[in-house]
Amino acid sequence: MATTKQDAAEIERASPARSLTNSQEKEPIIEALDDDPVYSYQEQRKIIQRLDWRLITVAGIIYMNSLMDRANLPNAAIAGMNVDLDMEDGYGYSIIALVFFVTYTLFQPPATILTRKLGPRPFLSGICLAWGAVMVGFGFVQTWQTLIPLRLLLGLFEAGYFPGVVYLISTWYSRYDMQKRYAAFYALGLVSAGCSGILAYGLMQMDGLGGLEGWRWIFIIFGLMTVAAAVIGVLFLVDFPDVAVNKQNWKFLSKEEIEFILRRINKDRQDASSEPWNFRAWLSAGKDWKIWMFALQFFSLTTQTYSIAYFLPIILRQNMGFSIGDSQMLTAPPYGGAAIVMFICAWVGDKYRVRGPLMLFTCSLSLIGLPLLGWAESAAARYCGTFLIAAAANGGVPTVMAYQANNIRGQWKRAFASATLVGFGSIGGIAGSTVFRTQDSPTFRPGIWACIAVNIMIIIIVAINTYVFRRQNRRADRGEVILEGDPNFRYTI
Repeated sequence: MATTKQDAAEIERASPARSLTNSQEKEPIIEALDDDPVYSYQEQRKIIQRLDWRLITVAGIIYMNSLMDRANLPNAAIAGMNVDLDMEDGYGYSIIALVFFVTYTLFQPPATILTRKLGPRPFLSGICLAWGAVMVGFGFVQTWQTLIPLRLLLGLFEAGYFPGVVYLISTWYSRYDMQKRYAAFYALGLVSAGCSGILAYGLMQMDGLGGLEGWRWIFIIFGLMTVAAAVIGVLFLVDFPDVAVNKQNWKFLSKEEIEFILRRINKDRQDASSEPWNFRAWLSAGKDWKIWMFALQFFSLTTQTYSIAYFLPIILRQNMGFSIGDSQMLTAPPYGGAAIVMFICAWVGDKYRVRGPLMLFTCSLSLIGLPLLGWAESAAARYCGTFLIAAAANGGVPTVMAYQANNIRGQWKRAFASATLVGFGSIGGIAGSTVFRTQDSPTFRPGIWACIAVNIMIIIIVAINTYVFRRQNRRADRGEVILEGDPNFRYTI
């Protein structure tokens, strides 16, 4: 049975939990969210679980291919690409890794707008199909210079996916349901990126098949897998909830169940409905200092995640002396460990409604792992350092995504914040692609110092956020300010 807006409003006013704040009561928002006029708590959980399986799984499958496509560059490099394309001078590979982020950075800001205006299914699936086709083309290049326009195209098409999906997920879930969903989505890509080395090693055995080298088959097969993922997206990717509620083709949820999702979001933060497009309103979100603080944290994290993604096989080969095959195989375990840390952080963060302390925890892991990688004498200790670095950087990604999403309101402000967050992440990708330079082999210590510096920056930002958020929450409790346009809104520490 559908509930009218007037009925929902009366229920909200009648609910005593709605008027409580984080500082007054330990679990006010959860109580209010679970007090639905139509569905019991158990029924609500089943609806959200069906949403998880549909949205997070499909979005994660496409993201798996996105990260595997990026991780294939170092795998192909040590599989013979650098030799065959004459990139052993130390500069060609860094240029190829870097140019991807030129278009990736430039075309991310409009991505959330296009996702909203065109719809997630046609837009996100369409760009996935395009970058899969480009990836297949990588397998047929004859000079490393030819890779430059292909990498630019890859950056152009991949630019829209991550910010679009981050925005889409944020519109379906309440604030304290988000981090676990972001973690599940990101972990699918993370584990697949780790396994890409194992798959790449297997594809190397196709060397000579069809007259093509093994590294070419790595690009071709992974490109075809991405095309298949795009087809899955066309068939199963969901729309925004305020749009889906008026359509009849969303078999996994009924109209009444999507209306429940909208009621839940409105109880949580009052921004379930789409606002009319206004460029000035979208751009005015840039005046909020919090958005830039979160973006700087994401930049710091992705500087590390991309440096690991692009150079871990090379570090294993040149710093620790492993064989080509072992270097590809040994990339997987650190990512598996990172996934475990990521889910622990997500569970703790959503249960106890904290984000900043978890960022400090992941930074501490990184500040232990980086010195191990740079200065430990044994290869085993240096390899352990890669576990801590991968766990810290990747574990922090869904944390800062939830940190940002929990502390802003409004559809277009959310769209701007998602684009800015991921845009700074791509700038971190530019930094990460140059952190571990070939000329610094085998210790790569300048890159390690750079990663230490960005962790210190995260710690400083979290300290500033925590002080300001606590102060503003106390002022809101006293009725001195209204946060984010909602008297009941409080910042998440």
